[in-house]
Amino acid sequence: MSNDALILDLSTDLPPVRRRSVARESTLLLGLCSAELGILLALGLMRPDMGVVIGSSYMIWKLGSLAALATVSCAIAMRSFSPAAPLYGGLMSVAGLSLAAILIGTVIIGQPPASGEQLLARLSPGHGIVCAVSIIVLSLPIIALLGWLMRRGAPTHVRRSARASGIAAGSCAALVFAVCCRMNDPLYIVVWYGVGCGAAMSMARWLLPARFRL
Repeated sequence: MSNDALILDLSTDLPPVRRRSVARESTLLLGLCSAELGILLALGLMRPDMGVVIGSSYMIWKLGSLAALATVSCAIAMRSFSPAAPLYGGLMSVAGLSLAAILIGTVIIGQPPASGEQLLARLSPGHGIVCAVSIIVLSLPIIALLGWLMRRGAPTHVRRSARASGIAAGSCAALVFAVCCRMNDPLYIVVWYGVGCGAAMSMARWLLPARFRL
């Protein structure tokens, strides 16, 4: 049997596959994040002073940095679902963007060095754990959606795609939760939002590749 005949025989009974659409996938992701935000707002969880602080430097930094990180990381994750898409440079750009956001927060609107007790008060572990857990919970549906999109694609670097998906999910969840979070200290945001996003990345890295034959 010739190669052409073999390929034709193997592909005869295969169902047609719907062509990927970046616009459709982006709409699904945006819709899910909007739904999560809508649920939080419907539950009355938005910080009560949002109308006052929305124009402050720390809110502009927090929301702007998270929005930029979520946009870039989602674009990199969805691009990685295509065969042979470059990924390492994209992950490095996310790391660079995160570092730039941290520097802006600590240098421009940061607070002076604190003593041990003051540092603990700024970190506020009780509130921080709640923030981190909230980000993790909000990231789970986004990880599931990105995992489904990843399954429909053909990533060649599954583990890296999973890691990129986790970063994207954590960033989107952090952006949604930022509307509810009442903490303004850049140190607090960097530490506890970083914990939540890091946990989301770890979960995606652990869960998503299991659905692929490596």
